[in-house]
Amino acid sequence: MILAVDIGNTNIKAAVFEDTVLVEKFVFVKSNASDEAEKIFQKYTKITHSILSSVGKEQESLFLILKEKTRLLEVNHDFKFPFQNNYGTPATLGIDRMVLAAGAVLQFPGCNRLVIDAGTCVTYDFVDSSNIYPGGAISPGLRLRYEGMHTFTAKLPLLYPEMPQNFIGSSTATSMHSGVVNGLLYELEGFIAQYKQQYQDVTIILTGGDADFLAKRLKNTIFANSNFLLESLNFLYLYTIKK
Repeated sequence: MILAVDIGNTNIKAAVFEDTVLVEKFVFVKSNASDEAEKIFQKYTKITHSILSSVGKEQESLFLILKEKTRLLEVNHDFKFPFQNNYGTPATLGIDRMVLAAGAVLQFPGCNRLVIDAGTCVTYDFVDSSNIYPGGAISPGLRLRYEGMHTFTAKLPLLYPEMPQNFIGSSTATSMHSGVVNGLLYELEGFIAQYKQQYQDVTIILTGGDADFLAKRLKNTIFANSNFLLESLNFLYLYTIKK
């Protein structure tokens, strides 16, 4: 069994895999990382390997547990990814974005792929059919948009994502919901349209914490998979040990 661990900006996500099958997923806060990891190993005693990626501050105690109990593979910028990285500043490219690009290559071979990760930030990562990664885009996610309006204005309240019933807001709250949610949906549709205009047969993968919330309103045909990063870590591990 393989344990895939993703240390994000907000939470830690982990999943136990049996070959390519996701057996169980876990989400926990960073302060509970050690205790939660121990619980996973107690429940799944057959875990022998692990893979870790991190965009946040590395959790030393979690790292030590994984290193003690498994054969640990830590993903970093020196990792051998299954694509050619043509990003202008490769040392600044987030590990999570590289893992998502790798997952797209390994799970959707031979086509153009656009991975959209709708989390704290929304990241767009493109890999063409020749497995060349030129880059993408980054914008604020739903939560950041709500928090930004509340923090940098005097009177706008702090709201949480809610699907607007009408694009015309009839109150401050409904106007904010329309601006944030519809604004992001229009952004997503616009980016997707641009890629499809320039490239043929683009496979769109939508993932991240807000993927399911947004997927219901997108007009384009997409693969919505909130577990895509964890699955990509697992595929990357299998790819690496086979190589």
